[in-house]
Amino acid sequence: MKQRMMTIALATALVAGAGWWVAGTPSAPTVNGQAIALPGAANAQESEAADVTIQEMVLGAEDAPVEMIEYASFTCPHCATFHQGVFKNLKQDYIDTGKVKFTYREVYFDRYGLWGSLVARCGGEDRFFGIADMIYQTQGEWSRAGSEAAIADELRKIGRIAGLENDQLEACLSNGDKARGLIEWYQANAEEHGINSTPSFVIDGETFSNMSYSEFQEILDEKLGS
Repeated sequence: MKQRMMTIALATALVAGAGWWVAGTPSAPTVNGQAIALPGAANAQESEAADVTIQEMVLGAEDAPVEMIEYASFTCPHCATFHQGVFKNLKQDYIDTGKVKFTYREVYFDRYGLWGSLVARCGGEDRFFGIADMIYQTQGEWSRAGSEAAIADELRKIGRIAGLENDQLEACLSNGDKARGLIEWYQANAEEHGINSTPSFVIDGETFSNMSYSEFQEILDEKLGS
């Protein structure tokens, strides 16, 4: 069964607070029953919301004739399967050949997916897709590491393997403004495109659920006039 998105109401509750709290604080906002905490925010203080620009993570030619947006969660098993299979074929046949502009947008079911996003984005656009691929490849390991601290440490290890420094990782994992901005960005995108499961895809403005490579081929070739 596909993992379902949290409701917009829950997402609104998630971003409603003025600051970020450590796990276990009674007044912390929650998502799907979980208090939201940032693993690098042990000394976080409440702060006013700040305007944060979220960078789109894009592969392929800017002027490609077809645009595809994927909505996915780093804790979604179906997303991991897609990225280890169908996506590689799409990249080889359509993205790398200049036919499709591909944009990856994160969905947040829980704090672990948010932590993964903060780590993946920590290296900027140049490293994002490489780190994201590592997160998906090892999803079954880091997501089941046990305690929250153990899961955070496994994500840190992925970041270090990708060449990120410890101080850099801690700064990214304690950036409450960035985390809040990502959630608000996700909420707006999901509402715009009617996203209710992951992975989902928006191809030239039309929303699709997950599908096989041959089904993607049929849709893309039709749009390309092949």
